[in-house]
Amino acid sequence: MKLQVTQENLSRALNTVGRVASTRATLPILANVLIKTDKNRVSVSASNLDIAITHRIGGKVEKNGAITVPARLTQDFVSNLPDSVLKLDLNKHKLSIVTDKYQSVVNGMPADDFPVMPAISGGTKWRLPATEFKKALSQVVVAASNDDARPVLTGVYFYSRGGEVIAVATDSYRLAENKLGKASKSINFLVPAGAINDVLRIISDSDKEVVITHDDQQVSFEIGDVSLVARLVEGNYPDYRKLMPAKFAVTAKMKRSDFANITKVSSLFARESAGGVTIKVDKAEKAVSINAIASQLGENTAAASAEVTGNGEVTLNSRYLIEALGAIYGDEVEFCFNGKLEPCILRSPHEPGYTHLIMPLRS
Repeated sequence: MKLQVTQENLSRALNTVGRVASTRATLPILANVLIKTDKNRVSVSASNLDIAITHRIGGKVEKNGAITVPARLTQDFVSNLPDSVLKLDLNKHKLSIVTDKYQSVVNGMPADDFPVMPAISGGTKWRLPATEFKKALSQVVVAASNDDARPVLTGVYFYSRGGEVIAVATDSYRLAENKLGKASKSINFLVPAGAINDVLRIISDSDKEVVITHDDQQVSFEIGDVSLVARLVEGNYPDYRKLMPAKFAVTAKMKRSDFANITKVSSLFARESAGGVTIKVDKAEKAVSINAIASQLGENTAAASAEVTGNGEVTLNSRYLIEALGAIYGDEVEFCFNGKLEPCILRSPHEPGYTHLIMPLRS
């Protein structure tokens, strides 16, 4: 293998794929990135067996070839080089990286040993605008679980209902649902939340669309010159729709920033009670107030004006509430519930497709 490539392009590609490579993997080669040429294109890939990312860049290829080299070392080295043209030359399993005043030789491992995710053939393919996809998924993935005891809850569930694609995530204490757009085909698959976070990290403001292809075992996301392939999570997603209340006895509409501020202030006094804060909606006062008590520190009550229907109070985890409010982009937010032990809903009139549900704490 012998080629020339710009430092900017190679550094960008290594940064794109590098986070997937793992030094803690059981296979040493998974700590490497695969550099491979095809005509005048250079692909840089990394995999952890569950997720694989490939970034294709342009280059001047004199001789085709492939090699895997340590991801962290190569990424750090190339990112610290000046903006210039790099010459890469492979001799057996040693990759020489040379520029005007820098020269290094990186010991690699054979490309034949690198695990390649099987290609998706005959799968379902659909497209979505990149900016809308990134915004919608960033609002959903926050609710996914980190607990591997229930694998299906560690994923983001994509499915079609009534001609629309819907994405949903839950950890059983909170749930986020968003409508992504129209669907002409039947959609039903479950993607690891980690893969979704990698996709969101890859999408830039200049990207136009995301092409999604999936079969029964894998899904791929193509964004410009980058593709990510992930193994799907096996299992049946819980029927969460029955949790969604059809109507509410108590609703409060207010500025999202006001609700976020009084929640953050009250959360400082809620650390002793597992983050629990009590939210009171008062129709007569036209206000929402939040109270938190810490036996050692004291207590706090903070209030904000709101358009209110009904009266009531409920106790929620303040961190869940702060993260839900952070996921909403609109200036206004609606907070809705029925009773102390029934699910609470947050939504914005400016984002009709998005719903965030939080289960109350037993106060």
